[in-house]
Amino acid sequence: MSKHILMIVTSHSHIDDSHETGIWFEEFSVPFNRFLQQAYEVTVMSPAGGDAPLDANSLAEYQATEDNERAMQALKGLPALGDNVLASEYDAVFFPGGHGTMFDLPDNPHVQRLIHDFYNSDKPVASVCHGPACLVNVNSNGASLVKGRKVTAFTDSEERAVQLDQLMPFLLESRLRELGAEFVPADDWADNTIVDGSLITGQNPQSSGSAAEAMVKMLEG
Repeated sequence: MSKHILMIVTSHSHIDDSHETGIWFEEFSVPFNRFLQQAYEVTVMSPAGGDAPLDANSLAEYQATEDNERAMQALKGLPALGDNVLASEYDAVFFPGGHGTMFDLPDNPHVQRLIHDFYNSDKPVASVCHGPACLVNVNSNGASLVKGRKVTAFTDSEERAVQLDQLMPFLLESRLRELGAEFVPADDWADNTIVDGSLITGQNPQSSGSAAEAMVKMLEG
């Protein structure tokens, strides 16, 4: 039977009045097309539903390839997360990044519930770049889910390099460390994916492919 993957993307389109944001396209398109290549069924949802916002900076070198156009269409008219979305109906969940995730994923109760249920069912929970913001308010057995776990994410150094560190609600690397995670960074913009049990995290856009590949490997087992 084909695997069924849930991909959850941000609905948040602005950092402030001067800075638009959204999904970083590569972090969605590369895993999305990899999963389709594997003949997986992929369902895409977002907290608010509707057309998902894309970070314009991630489209600067956009080419209208078949894969890119397929991914672009998949981000339109999304269903919203709700109580009817159950981890039991999927084999894994993947959270692409983009700065928007920093604003609408950490406090979303459906995100927290789904990650808890996927993780406790030993199903892969994968996220890349800012996508690991989805993990910061998830608890398991009375402690942060990431406590004692090896994880990575967009680093504080990378955040400073793009000059958005002062505009974030928190710095993702710092927050994960504060929660007790064993944070495993690589050099800025290096491909770096960390696997700890069923938890998969990628550092940056360059890690989109390796994070997706890690999840495929885990599912094919």
